[in-house]
Amino acid sequence: MVFENAEKQLNKAKKHIALAQETEETLKHPKEALAFSIPVRMDSGEIKVFEGFRVRYNDVRGPTKGGIRYHPNVSFDEVKALAFWMTIKCAVIDIPYGGGKGGVIVDPQKLSKAELERLSRGWVRGAVNMIGPYKDIPAPDVYTTPQIMAWMADEYSTLVGTYSPAVITGKPVSIGGSLGRGYATALGGYFATKEAVKKVKVGKRVAIQGFGNAGAHMARFLVEDGFTLVAASDSKGGAYLESGFDFKKLEDVKKKDGRVDVYPGVKKISNEELLELNVDVLVLAALENAVTKDNAPKVKAKMIVELANGPVTPDADDILHKNGTFIIPDVLANSGGVCVSYFEWVQNLYGHYWTEEDVNKKLEAKMVKEFNATYEIHSSKKIDMRTAAYVLALGRIDQATKDKMKL
Repeated sequence: MVFENAEKQLNKAKKHIALAQETEETLKHPKEALAFSIPVRMDSGEIKVFEGFRVRYNDVRGPTKGGIRYHPNVSFDEVKALAFWMTIKCAVIDIPYGGGKGGVIVDPQKLSKAELERLSRGWVRGAVNMIGPYKDIPAPDVYTTPQIMAWMADEYSTLVGTYSPAVITGKPVSIGGSLGRGYATALGGYFATKEAVKKVKVGKRVAIQGFGNAGAHMARFLVEDGFTLVAASDSKGGAYLESGFDFKKLEDVKKKDGRVDVYPGVKKISNEELLELNVDVLVLAALENAVTKDNAPKVKAKMIVELANGPVTPDADDILHKNGTFIIPDVLANSGGVCVSYFEWVQNLYGHYWTEEDVNKKLEAKMVKEFNATYEIHSSKKIDMRTAAYVLALGRIDQATKDKMKL
C-alpha cells in the first residue's frame, strides 16, 4: 500500500516530463533488496531472531543513502517505498546520492540497552556486504539514535578492519558526527518556509502536529522569526492557545511532563482537531497519512509544511491543491536532514570538520536554491509543488541515467 502511493506520485509527475525509457523502467524496481535474520542473545540468555531489511533503490547519481528504522510495523513494502522517496529527495536537494532505506521489525522500547546494542551490531553483520562509504550509507530514522549509529559504525569498522566513519551518518560528534545535524531537518524546513512566505501571502499563525525533535526545533525557529505558535500536539494530545505559546515555557512543560497539553490555560484538543484549526501555516511533523481524503476538505491552513515523511496522501493532495493550499512537500521540506548527513559524509572522507555556522550556511544555500528551482517549475507548468519537486528530481535522475547509458 505504501509503495502504491509512491508509484502514484511518480506516475503523476511523469505526465510533465519526457523520460528516457531506461529511466522509467529502472525507477519501477529497487536495484538491490535484502531481508535477513538477526539472532540476538537476550539478557535472559535466550536467543530471539529479528527480521531486518535493507533496500538500495537507485544509485545512478551516487551511493545510496537512507535511514534505518526500528518499529514493530516495519515491512519490506514500507522500506522499499521509503528507499524510492529517498532517491527523489536526494535528487531534489541535489546531493550526489541515490536512495536507500533499512529497518528492523522490533519494538526497541522493550529492549534493554545491551540488547539494543547486540541487535544493532547484528544488523550491520547481516548487511555488511550491502553497505559501505562508497556504496550505501545508512543513518538514523524512526526510533534509531546517534548512539545506535555509533555502535553500527564501530561494528562495520571492526568487520572490515579499517576505521570507516563515513559508512554511517547521524553519529555523535565525538566520533565524526556533524555539528548542526541534530536540528538540520527542522532548520531546512524553516529555510524552505521562509522562502515560501516571500512567494505566497500568508499570515504568521502556526500549528504544529508532532512536538518531537523536528517539530520542537521548527517551532523555535519560527517563533524566533516572529511567527505565533497557537497550537501544538504530541502522541498524548494537543493544546491550543489563542494568544500564542511562550516557546521556552512550552519546551519546559514538555521536558517536565512529557506532553504539551498540560501547558497552563490551554484548550485541550486532539491531533485530528489540530489539523482543522483556522491557522495560516500547518506544520506536519508527526506520522504518515495524517491528512487523507476524509479530513483534507476541513483543512483551513493556507500553507502546509511536511516535516514528516508522507503526511498527506495522494488523494488528499488533489483536494488541497484544488482548495488553494500551498504545500511544501516532504521531499523538499524535510531534506535538510539528508543534506547535513551528506555534509557529515564529506567531512568524514576528508577528515576535515566544519563549524556549526558553516554547516548552517551551506544548508541555507542548498534549501533556498532548490526551493526556488521547485517553485519555478510549479509556476511555469502550473502544477502543485509536490509534482514540481518530482519533475525536478526526475530530470536530474534522467540526465544521469542518459549520461551513463550503455549503447
